[in-house]
Amino acid sequence: QEDLVESGGGLVQAGGSLRLSCAVSPRTFIMHAMCWFRQVPGKEREFAAAISYTGDIPHYADSVKGRFTISRDNAKNMVYLQMSSLKPEDTAVYLCGAESLNPGSGSLYYTNWYDLWGQGTQVTVSS
Repeated sequence: QEDLVESGGGLVQAGGSLRLSCAVSPRTFIMHAMCWFRQVPGKEREFAAAISYTGDIPHYADSVKGRFTISRDNAKNMVYLQMSSLKPEDTAVYLCGAESLNPGSGSLYYTNWYDLWGQGTQVTVSS
């Protein structure tokens, strides 16, 4: 049984839009903040967005603020990332993650705050 499964990635031209989805198993979804990170080969995983369990506290990286919107539907066990005004530098594998119940030191902006990840979905933005 997969805990997190991302979908919705693809090829889009600069300025276009894309909506990513993350299907989360109930045991993982409940009481967890959720996030989207992105990663390209040879680089560290980069924070993009996160959302509280209740869905009323979103957080965004400065690089995506105003262009991306994270949301969740607890009844459907789904997390979404609506992306607009896409840029070539947004090209990456986008990964959905679930907050650890015991995250330790740090903050939600760091990858080790989360202990479960999906396999990712590729987003490619052409110039």
